[in-house]
Amino acid sequence: MSSASKEQGDGKVKIQLFDDNSKLMASAELLLTAIEISLDVDADRDGVVEKNNPNKASWKWGPEGHGAILLVNCDSDSGKRPDNEKNYVGTEEDLKDMSQMVLRTVGPKELPKGHKLMLHMSALDAEGARVYTKIHGKSPNMHRSTFDNAKFLDGMKALVQTVGCELHVITDTVNRGDRWIQDEMEFGYIHAPHKTFPVVLDSPRDRALDNFPYNQLLGPDFGYVTFNPPRDEVNSLESFGNLEVSPPVTVNGKTYPMGRIVFGGAFPFQTDGRNMSSVTQNFLRAQVVQKPIVLYVDWLIIGHVDEFLSFVPANNRKGFRLLLASPHAAYKLFQGLQETGHGQAKFFEDVPDVTKVTVDELLADKTLHDENDYYQRCIDWNRDRLKNELELDEDDIVDIPVLYKSAEFKSFKTGKGAVSYYPDTVNLIVLGKNLGIAKPFGPKVDGKCVVEKEVVRLLEPLGLMCNFIDDFTSYHLNLGDVHCGSNVRRKAFNFKWWEMEM
Repeated sequence: MSSASKEQGDGKVKIQLFDDNSKLMASAELLLTAIEISLDVDADRDGVVEKNNPNKASWKWGPEGHGAILLVNCDSDSGKRPDNEKNYVGTEEDLKDMSQMVLRTVGPKELPKGHKLMLHMSALDAEGARVYTKIHGKSPNMHRSTFDNAKFLDGMKALVQTVGCELHVITDTVNRGDRWIQDEMEFGYIHAPHKTFPVVLDSPRDRALDNFPYNQLLGPDFGYVTFNPPRDEVNSLESFGNLEVSPPVTVNGKTYPMGRIVFGGAFPFQTDGRNMSSVTQNFLRAQVVQKPIVLYVDWLIIGHVDEFLSFVPANNRKGFRLLLASPHAAYKLFQGLQETGHGQAKFFEDVPDVTKVTVDELLADKTLHDENDYYQRCIDWNRDRLKNELELDEDDIVDIPVLYKSAEFKSFKTGKGAVSYYPDTVNLIVLGKNLGIAKPFGPKVDGKCVVEKEVVRLLEPLGLMCNFIDDFTSYHLNLGDVHCGSNVRRKAFNFKWWEMEM
């Protein structure tokens, strides 16, 4: 055969057997599949892996030499261990450090049945070789390479340009593979009659961004505060996706002109659940002018309040709306699709390398439905608490269609809990009346995502602008969304905290 096959068995040889009298005795057809295979390295040492270099199987010293050169990958582009001690590619910079070997194949998409392509090498050579595969969300502690962040950054740049504020991107060399800037820190300020300056509150989570607030933000008229709880008390609830502040509010005649702190923990009186460390809680409770509200978040695998609530500005009696994730609203939306003949519309249709799920398949999953009934009850408990602690009516709350699914990870003390089924449209960033919302990649009708359409229907009549940002690969598959990957330095309140009526 002169070229590689396009389909299996597209090369044919006809075989016929005749007797001495030229009578046909038997006939058969042999089907052939030609596959072109090339295992290549940078044999000419120019930084490019060329195809079928004649010297790729040998190695020679000197200016006219040839053969691949391996870089000892002993730096640390992500985390705190040398890259050659890790079993994953942490960042794009880490990938650039590696000397590549490229397997090129031309032929059918699949090998003929019963055949395998195998690579053999000596034990000595195998010590310097690694094969990586792209996986999605198997472990929240796994660093996915940050070069998949381009779509998210494009969306954030467009949002910031619309609003007219500044965007600061933390580069790979600084974040070292830790993209969760919301979890690492929160911004606040110190206010006295003679002086006011901003302060960064540094979480004790202590991952790769640990030194960023101290090294990059602390300086003249920019303060720094952190805590040092015992390490056995630190868990994922210590991250500051689990720390929010409500807008200014009046509750039972008492005014909180700088809002109220909101953070999450275990269910009341639960003895084996996760909570923020006592050191962190004591600091938050000491901010008496923003008296904290504690919610139940231990039903979530990560356990952050920003996974199911957000506050947005609105022209109502409170001046804001509370957005709450609602599995029931999601099921109502998708059942409506099924009833109108769109049961075959697919989730994640435009996302590569992700299993597509039809509306019919999702609605037929009884386990998923039962789980979301439970998650809805957890959210409803928090709903009642927020209504009481912020003096809200039902008209002050907007239910956003969000589904969850169960997950299990040994790295968390609980071992299992809920994560969002599709990008969490409540885990958003608020810049005035412009919202940066995770693009949900829900089922489409007439070319439009029905989840996006419903979110717009709910929020834009409030005077809000919905800007959907693709964070699927960069954040959602790593168990977070837009809010988790961003942070905002906001203006200080005009109100003088010492003039509050206590």
